[in-house]
Amino acid sequence: MTNSILKILFVIFAFLATTSCDDLLNLSPKTAINSEVAFDTPERILGLVNGMYKSLKSSDFYGQKYPLLMDVRGDEFINVTTNPITGYITWRNATTSGDMDVNNLWIAAYSTINNANILIDGLEKTSGVLSDSIKTNYLAEAHFVRALCYFSLVTIYARPYNEDNGASKALPLRLNAETSSANNNLQRSTTAEVYQQILADLDVAEQQLPLVYSTPLLNTTRAHRNAVIALKTRVYLTMGNYEKVKTEAQKIVGQTLAPFSATSGVKHQLNNVLSVFSSDYTTTESVFSMPMTATDSYSGQAALGYVLNGNSEYYLNPNGILGDATWRNEDVRKQFLRSDNGKFYLKKYAKATPYTDFIPVIRYAEVLLNYAEAAARTNNLALATDLLKAVRTRSDSGYIFANNQISTKEALISSILTERRIELLGEGFRSNDLLRTLQTIPAKGSSSMQVNAVKPTDENYTYPYPSKEINTNKWLMK
Repeated sequence: MTNSILKILFVIFAFLATTSCDDLLNLSPKTAINSEVAFDTPERILGLVNGMYKSLKSSDFYGQKYPLLMDVRGDEFINVTTNPITGYITWRNATTSGDMDVNNLWIAAYSTINNANILIDGLEKTSGVLSDSIKTNYLAEAHFVRALCYFSLVTIYARPYNEDNGASKALPLRLNAETSSANNNLQRSTTAEVYQQILADLDVAEQQLPLVYSTPLLNTTRAHRNAVIALKTRVYLTMGNYEKVKTEAQKIVGQTLAPFSATSGVKHQLNNVLSVFSSDYTTTESVFSMPMTATDSYSGQAALGYVLNGNSEYYLNPNGILGDATWRNEDVRKQFLRSDNGKFYLKKYAKATPYTDFIPVIRYAEVLLNYAEAAARTNNLALATDLLKAVRTRSDSGYIFANNQISTKEALISSILTERRIELLGEGFRSNDLLRTLQTIPAKGSSSMQVNAVKPTDENYTYPYPSKEINTNKWLMK
């Protein structure tokens, strides 16, 4: 574990706890809490919960870098600025152990994991400070966050699960609160072992989290039961366990025919996709998102909206999904595009300084597409087609899939994967969708810059281990 991670241990920033729960994730640093009293009062414990979510929302993690890097290493965007601070090296698929993308993402994820571990460890040793229900809620949230972090790491720093059923060495599994450098040295667990831990954490969270919170904002920005189930569909899809994807999806996709919606917990359903990204970030489509406010947002090169839209650092590859003939001009998702001198830029995150657009982590549309793909791969073509159509016609009501797009298993899977590229563009899915299906990362470029294709057998198919971890963890490569 790097020294940068250790600096957060047990001298942790608390975040101002107010009487309004709606402000839970939109808080400013107040002061440091000594480890001996960190769990002494409900307010201090709430501060640690806030700090865990704040860490997840770091600009080096889900606040910007994770969705940005996981998209641009694919084939949908063309880089303009050659700026290493905003993902150029990742876009080139030329990362090395010393690169900031590789190191900063790792550190941000493990910092958040350690915040979750601290919370779990401290709460398990605490009694009489919180009600049993609140204590259980906080513990479950920490398990959810830890699972999300490990999933984010294992899908970029480890070989794909489907390559060898998870037999490859993957990541150090740090499950205890670190209070010194004594435990820096830790060998890698296998990919399968990491996934086993992810699912164990999610099982705990599903059993213990509430069905709903008191407001739409909390239902969007804090982990609840349906958010856990939605994430499980993503995890199982990545593992290629399609029967489990269907089992989990059926818990929150109640109908057998459109319109699909959740029948328990938060009443998730598709909404107007334009409003999801502009006027109402807390619709029932938004399962879990990173909230931003005028006093709690990132600016300049740390803001996702600045990089993709405000500073025009990446335009859409005309040979990527933008060039797909099935993405018609009638599709309202084309309104997320901005044209400038013949190039198209993504404006899903359209607000300028302060960049207050919420960043979605899980949307209900993804759950439907996860379910659709699993249904198609297990030969339930009728259900898969209905789920696919629900997502497409929400944005392009007049679209009719041609027979050759949906009549066979292979054609239907291809159409679902295409729909994912349209629907989830700019949300950090392209890298994992390529890697989990063991596809080559396509070549890309412009007249001035070219990037070669990356085959699954190439060393740079995944991120290398970061130099800061290599230098402080002597057992990493054992």
